[in-house]
Amino acid sequence: MRIFERAWEITKMVIESEQPRRCKYCGSHHVVRFGHSNQVQRLLCRDCGKTFMDTDALPRMKTPAIQVASALSMYYGGMSLNSIRRHLDQQYNNRPSDSTVYEWLERFTNKAIKGTRDYTPRVGDVWVADETMVKVGGKKFWLIDIIDRDTRFLLASRLSPTRNKRDIALLLRKAYLKADKAPERVLTDGWKVYPDAVDLVFGGETRHVVSTPFVEKDSTNVIERFQGSLKDRTKVMRGLKKQETAVLLLDGWLIHYNFFRPHESLKDYTPAQKAGIKSSFKDWMDVVTQPTPTTPQVKFETQKEPPFVKGQKIPREIRRAIGMESAKIPRELRGRM
Repeated sequence: MRIFERAWEITKMVIESEQPRRCKYCGSHHVVRFGHSNQVQRLLCRDCGKTFMDTDALPRMKTPAIQVASALSMYYGGMSLNSIRRHLDQQYNNRPSDSTVYEWLERFTNKAIKGTRDYTPRVGDVWVADETMVKVGGKKFWLIDIIDRDTRFLLASRLSPTRNKRDIALLLRKAYLKADKAPERVLTDGWKVYPDAVDLVFGGETRHVVSTPFVEKDSTNVIERFQGSLKDRTKVMRGLKKQETAVLLLDGWLIHYNFFRPHESLKDYTPAQKAGIKSSFKDWMDVVTQPTPTTPQVKFETQKEPPFVKGQKIPREIRRAIGMESAKIPRELRGRM
């Protein structure tokens, strides 16, 4: 048995050695060997000029990408930090600290948010809104959601200590900007502020419908089932003490729900796939490993002399052409008139 295991390890080493190396920063294949560090091969990227170690770890990190992605997936799947650390210890003999895992969460959640925020889902004309109570730092907050009935795409979420008309209106506005359209109907429970908030944001284009799970048409069963699946999200929020951290991780859970989690009711498609989104991120491994696009620095030539040097007066024709009245003349130019 050990012989076959060793043969498989050698086969994987050969396969990996034949694959072209990629830069960990820009993704380029134009990399060359650049010496060794602690008996580990160092590589240089000819395109971006950065050097990195020829390992499975990310730039400036010691932990391999597969472990980081597994930690992200397990966390947004509802596992506690202790369970995640114990799993990494048992599986990879690596037990990171709580602060290290939180650093992974913050870094790659922000990366996922930036990589998915420009997508516009093709959603239906019926949206369902609901709210639930959660605790952050021992305080009660309202978690308000709005979801498309057809695609199950979670359009927007809002964490707020109140659920007044302003909170609901901000949520509806956020959902409208994400979908780039107004729905025909918004289904909610009987909370009194919904009708005014719907009218404030959508006007006469959208009709507010008070519904219950027991009616055949326009039922809120969708949101009830959705809230059932949100048990993982409430687990994500346990132990959080700051509202800002909770908002960031809730946005990360929204991406996990929309882009990475298949739904049985959607025939094992994700809401993003059902909404026609073709994302470059298929799972958290893609988020972790895909290089962040860098904006090339543009160098501007410095002007050696200003257009009007000290002591030189601005011609009257130019003053009239640009409409420089005496009251609007900058103080540093008044001496040139």
